[in-house]
Amino acid sequence: MKFFLIIFIFIPLTEMVLLFGVADRIGGLITLGLVVLTAVIGLAILKRQGLSTIMRANQRLQSGELPAQEIIEGMLLAGAGALLLTPGFITDTLGFVLLTGPLRRPIAQHIIGMNVVSTLGPMGGGNSFSFRSSSTGPHTAHSGKIYEGQYSEEEQALSGGESNKNHSKDQLP
Repeated sequence: MKFFLIIFIFIPLTEMVLLFGVADRIGGLITLGLVVLTAVIGLAILKRQGLSTIMRANQRLQSGELPAQEIIEGMLLAGAGALLLTPGFITDTLGFVLLTGPLRRPIAQHIIGMNVVSTLGPMGGGNSFSFRSSSTGPHTAHSGKIYEGQYSEEEQALSGGESNKNHSKDQLP
């Protein structure tokens, strides 16, 4: 809950205070121009970095490897784009940090190392993959006993056009 409080209240308030402070010092139009300029430059860099990441992911897929690093980097690039489109100097700075390859790659490797991403790996031959989750605990929806049985549904017409459903179940003790 504190995380959302920071994201939706603290960061916008801080951005507004900073924008108004910069606008008081250098002027409102220049501040607006800087915000628009950082967004335009950032989106141009984002396009180039995104294409580069897609090309690397495609090469890894062609060689039969799972492009986990590139997938995480793509998600970080999407976050960078959102930050760059958000007006403000703090979000623009964070967006440019995520756009910078030498800074983004270690962040992606750290996320992979935290086991946030489930591991997929080739199994046998072909394109099938096995799934291994990093979480612990039971993976079943039910923890009770399982009884085998049969269930059939039959409709019989009754007088007056009504239908009745007869249910039969074989139950094991």
